[in-house]
Amino acid sequence: MDLLDFTKFRIIDAIDIVLVAALLYYLYRLVKGTVAINIFIGIVIVYAIWRLTELLQMELLSKILGGFLGVGMFALIVVFQQEIRRFLLMLGSTNFSARKRILKKFKLLSNGNENLTNVSAIVSACYKLSESKTGALIVIKRNNSLDFVMHTGDEMQLELNQPIIESIFFKNSPLHDGAIIIENNLIVATRVILPVSNDRNIPLRFGLRHRAAVGITEKTDAVSLVVSEENGQISYLKEGDFVLFDTAEELTQQLEQDLS
Repeated sequence: MDLLDFTKFRIIDAIDIVLVAALLYYLYRLVKGTVAINIFIGIVIVYAIWRLTELLQMELLSKILGGFLGVGMFALIVVFQQEIRRFLLMLGSTNFSARKRILKKFKLLSNGNENLTNVSAIVSACYKLSESKTGALIVIKRNNSLDFVMHTGDEMQLELNQPIIESIFFKNSPLHDGAIIIENNLIVATRVILPVSNDRNIPLRFGLRHRAAVGITEKTDAVSLVVSEENGQISYLKEGDFVLFDTAEELTQQLEQDLS
């Protein structure tokens, strides 16, 4: 059978190709900018090599790669278990508005460039807290769900602004311990307990706030800001690393770029 024979190409085949391309595109958008992107790209590469070995009739290598793909699909299910659960709930729901919200979470109905977060208010609050050496830990959600840490604190729905952030981290405030989580220009949780990184390469001068910021940015694609209680230094963390900046303007530009 000639694999390059296009005389039997049907309209349904074109639809099949378009649907597969759309599925891969939206899967890529779902994991873009997250730690899962490496898993997604790796599985795509392995699948392409597997198909090539089948085409070349390399039976031994084809069986090995086929078995590896089975493990890879299980890994994807583990990584995206929350998203898969929400998607299945959406399919079984008769509430159209609920479906629309979930589709937006999967970025199927959004343009991907919308940034509603008031970055200037966050940066200004950090510099104000820095002047009084008031410790602060701020986590800003991007794509990955932060539900697994939100439930450790107090869930809120506070509109984001500079005075609110300053009042939360005021030393006598009952909410100042732990982290706050920001999502879509709302403070959605306070007093959140974050996973602490065990990375031994983190300098000893950094305390638990910085280790917690490293931990959450290692496990998710969220970004984090830390204000040191000892010296008032502001740190910006992304993907488990410290991001260097010199001025408030540079920090604002970096945040806007990362959140866009």
